[in-house]
Amino acid sequence: MLRRLHWQLTILYFVAAIGLVGLIGAASYTLLHLYFLETTDQAMQYKMAAEFRNYGVPLTPELAAAEQSWLQNTGRLKPVISNLPPAAQSGEHPEGEEAGEGEEGDEGYAHEAMEGAEEDLFDGSVSAIFVIPYTTNGVRINYPSQVVAPDIADEGAIRSALQNGYDWRTARLGDGPRVRLLTYRTSGTGAPPVIQVGRLLHDQDRVLSQFLMGLLLVGGSISILLGVTSWWLSGRSLRPAQRAWEQQQVFVSNASHELRTPLTLIRATADYGLRSQAGASESDLYQDILQECDYMGRLVDDLLLLSRLDTQRLALKKERILLPGLLEDTRRQVARLAQEKGVELTLNSVEGQVWGDPTRLRQTLLILLENALRFTPPGAGITIETARHGKLVEICVTDQGSGIAPEHLSHVFERFYQVNPNAEGQSRSNGLGLSIAKGLIEAQGGKIQLESQIGKGTRLRVYLPNADV
Repeated sequence: MLRRLHWQLTILYFVAAIGLVGLIGAASYTLLHLYFLETTDQAMQYKMAAEFRNYGVPLTPELAAAEQSWLQNTGRLKPVISNLPPAAQSGEHPEGEEAGEGEEGDEGYAHEAMEGAEEDLFDGSVSAIFVIPYTTNGVRINYPSQVVAPDIADEGAIRSALQNGYDWRTARLGDGPRVRLLTYRTSGTGAPPVIQVGRLLHDQDRVLSQFLMGLLLVGGSISILLGVTSWWLSGRSLRPAQRAWEQQQVFVSNASHELRTPLTLIRATADYGLRSQAGASESDLYQDILQECDYMGRLVDDLLLLSRLDTQRLALKKERILLPGLLEDTRRQVARLAQEKGVELTLNSVEGQVWGDPTRLRQTLLILLENALRFTPPGAGITIETARHGKLVEICVTDQGSGIAPEHLSHVFERFYQVNPNAEGQSRSNGLGLSIAKGLIEAQGGKIQLESQIGKGTRLRVYLPNADV
């Protein structure tokens, strides 16, 4: 009985655990990605600041702040230019050396000294960054660099930098790796109009890919462990409820058996008294006793049947059932009662055959017809018909009764639930009929549905496996 709840709890525990593991994994991956991005951006800003100092261009506030932050994080307190020899900072040559001509002059010496200082200062993050100067027309200027710059030609970055002062973006080199670019517009004399620094991200992408594969492998292993653990935890949680349910079923079964004997004795005594007494008052008393015994007998039988359905101990003899014959016998069995109530019971377009237990199917139909008669007024009608739907055959019982209010529709199959238990003119019911019908149909591999509208009647649809398929 609790197997379905066991599976539901297992899925609930498993989904919650997987969600937590997935959240931790996604957070770890995101943090690593953000760490790479932040480190790369800081290194590129530091490199850009170094290029500005190399060309004598004043640093922008954001570059100055980035340079200071980088130096503090790496334990260096002075920018690159301050680590050069004084002669290199002022453009003078060391004593005993003369300036060369053209490219061998002061600027060449200062540039060589700057590169030497950068070699000592830049760590792995900065040394992987390439530098590309551009003209305002986007023409690339040859520039000696330790890092070979790829052919990027991102005109959008150059236009954005010329317009806004700088530009951040991540691009992809064709079908190759991603590249992070920082482009700045300069204003110094002798400096290129646009300087672009960048870094290939193939190493970071490789690390992120390996990290993701590791997360998937670990997550898969954890998922299997969580599935087993969820099943065990749900079973452990339901163990007391399962034990209580089994004890309840044993009690109901035993109580039903134990009640049969006294009810039989009470009924036999009342029946004997009714036949032996001639007084009207005694006859009415014995009639009431007999009616109560019959009601209690039906209740005991219903409870015993539900107990067997719950514990799946109800023996079913499934076979091929010809619906025209079964439905005609059932209609004839209920026709006299329908005639007494002034209700017309009609059998329409009945055909096909199903797999099921004929005794239990007949019992289900009697429950549905009895329920329809209780709510159908005199002069109205009840129809029975069938229809084929592929692998299923539908048996439909439709009445023209008072109907059921929408708020009751979701409860009609619950045990002991009655839509209008105090209604006058209706036979006494224990509220177990539809729940028994539902259990019997589901035990035969079918399903039952109910549709109803106030003032228009109720329609019950029973679906069973089609024996012709």
